[in-house]
Amino acid sequence: MDKDLYQAYLVTAGGSITCLRCTAKSKRTEQQCSRPALKASRTFKCQFHGGRGSGPKTDAGRASIGAAHRIHGNETLAVKAERSQCSAKLSQLEDAMLILGIPVAPLQRGRKALGYRRLRTVEDVRQMVVGQVKGSSDQVQVNKL
Repeated sequence: MDKDLYQAYLVTAGGSITCLRCTAKSKRTEQQCSRPALKASRTFKCQFHGGRGSGPKTDAGRASIGAAHRIHGNETLAVKAERSQCSAKLSQLEDAMLILGIPVAPLQRGRKALGYRRLRTVEDVRQMVVGQVKGSSDQVQVNKL
């Protein structure tokens, strides 16, 4: 049922009372709830469909609601962060190849990943390579422990 098909008002008592109608929808019949919405409800729901709920009050409660509403099954936040980091490294490698005169395909279009820092000079390329070598030697030392 589309939002356009929702009835906003409910007329009761033979047409003498007009009130807001609950916007909840049945999964089985896909019909709109026939009860009046509570006046205090910001989501236009009756008391049976969450009209009295005021939402989480603490930071822990907000975090648990956020975790519950996260789309599951596709990927975790850690995987997204790792992909963003790898994409930033790839964009920096493209910049380095362009600066060093190595023939490349057309540069990657669109928004750059979080953590991307544009390379403009050969010195920037040198610092990037030294940073990667230093980072890989740190990883080796951690693995030896």
